[in-house]
Amino acid sequence: MRVIFMGTPEFSIAALEQLFVNKYEVAAVYTQPDRVAGRGLSQVPPPVKKAALVHGLPVMQPAKLRDTEVVAEIARLRPDVIVVAAYAQKLPKAVLDIPAFGCVNIHPSLLPKHRGVSPVPAAIMSGDSFTGVSVMLMDEGWDTGLVLSRAQVPIASRDTAGSLMDKLSLIGAQLLLDVLPRLVGGTLVPQPQDEESATYSGLIRKEDGEIDWHRSAVDIWRRVRAYQPWPGCYTRWRGRQLKVLEAVPLDEQATDEAGHVVALDRKDVAFGVSTGDGVLGVLKVQLEGKRAMPAAEFLRGQRDWTGMVLPSK
Repeated sequence: MRVIFMGTPEFSIAALEQLFVNKYEVAAVYTQPDRVAGRGLSQVPPPVKKAALVHGLPVMQPAKLRDTEVVAEIARLRPDVIVVAAYAQKLPKAVLDIPAFGCVNIHPSLLPKHRGVSPVPAAIMSGDSFTGVSVMLMDEGWDTGLVLSRAQVPIASRDTAGSLMDKLSLIGAQLLLDVLPRLVGGTLVPQPQDEESATYSGLIRKEDGEIDWHRSAVDIWRRVRAYQPWPGCYTRWRGRQLKVLEAVPLDEQATDEAGHVVALDRKDVAFGVSTGDGVLGVLKVQLEGKRAMPAAEFLRGQRDWTGMVLPSK
């Protein structure tokens, strides 16, 4: 089977690796252009590009798929199927119509729930007990196509967006290997999505990570996990950014104003912060310019920390 693969972040790599290991003919790998990053403003390639080059696969990095020359190039490659996993561009109809067996997308949610660009953070912030992976045939909508297969996984209380993405990446790769031969063999029965049950996840911005202490402790706890590793949840202390890397909602009522740092007589939690509803126990932090550290270690170095009122977004 001749395949074009389209993907960009770490999430995409497991599916590409499985296609290569299982002897699929990968005609080309499409990914986003290199980006400028770091203090030296050097060009940083996407993770999928690095993985593709290790295996000697041809890599294409067009800025826009809808350009006439790009569409013609894809057509010349004569793919039987295009596999998409977090490519970060919407496929135009001209590309969707090229492969004989369609374009197959690996989406990290249980569609039709959490369509869109941030499904894993959305599942955590919604307090979902389960999430999963859906493999679907793409159409012109945003994650609206026929579903070919799904797999469900529980969301653990310590799961972050990063840890969940790692799990879902592996599961999605295995689902893909099950789906492709059955799709070509005509033994799959694609299932339409229930539009009435559809929800959408929006784009996350860097500033979304700033904590509003007027939210509930449970809500902030979910955001700390949902925004890990990016953009991270943070507050401000003496003009510097203080990231809250790990936290837990406590079974205590807040008795002070939102953002008030409170001392705790607990072995497992060094200090807490009063919120709009309850107290958030802080387990791990990182002050701007410093290494990440347990909250107890941070507290020992900040004698006037307890009793401070942290700003809200």
